[in-house]
Amino acid sequence: MNDWQMKSPLDWETYVNKRVKVAAAEKNEYEGWVLTVDPVSANVVLANFPENGRVSIVVVQGHAVQAVDVLQEADDEMKAWLSCIFAPEESKAYSPEELDKRKNDLKSWLEANHIPVTEQGELGRTLCVAGVLTVDPPYGPEECSSSNEIILSRVQGLIQRYLEKRQ
Repeated sequence: MNDWQMKSPLDWETYVNKRVKVAAAEKNEYEGWVLTVDPVSANVVLANFPENGRVSIVVVQGHAVQAVDVLQEADDEMKAWLSCIFAPEESKAYSPEELDKRKNDLKSWLEANHIPVTEQGELGRTLCVAGVLTVDPPYGPEECSSSNEIILSRVQGLIQRYLEKRQ
C-alpha cells in the first residue's frame, strides 16, 4: 500500500473542491478539480472544463497515486459547478405540500380512470397501482417500479400523458 491509500476518508475529503496535480505510476501526471475520492479504493475523480464547454472526467486509480499537490482552492462559483456535474438535468426540489398535492392529484386521476390505487409505506407516500406497481415521489413515470414490464410501460405512458395534459 502506498501513502495515499493509507490516508483516511477525512484526509481525502480535504482535497475535494481543490485543483490538484496527481503524480501517478509510470511517470503519469494528471491535473483537475477533485470531485471525490473513493473511500474503499482511494481512486481520485478529477474534473476538467476544456474550452468546448463539456466536462472531462478522469479517474486515477488509488494504487497508482504517488503524490497529490494542491494547486488552487475553488471559489464559490467553481464549487457550484463541481456540485452539479453529476446532478440530473431537471432535478427539482419539491416541498412536502407540493409532493402531497402531486400524489393526491395522481391518485384521484387514476381512480377516476378506474385504476385501483392505494397508499403504501409508513407515511403513505408511495402509491401502489393494482397491487403490482409502485410510484414514489415526485410521482412521475421515472419513479414507477414493477417486475411486470408490460404494466410498467403502460402505466408510465399513462402518467406521462397525464402530466403533459396538466401543463
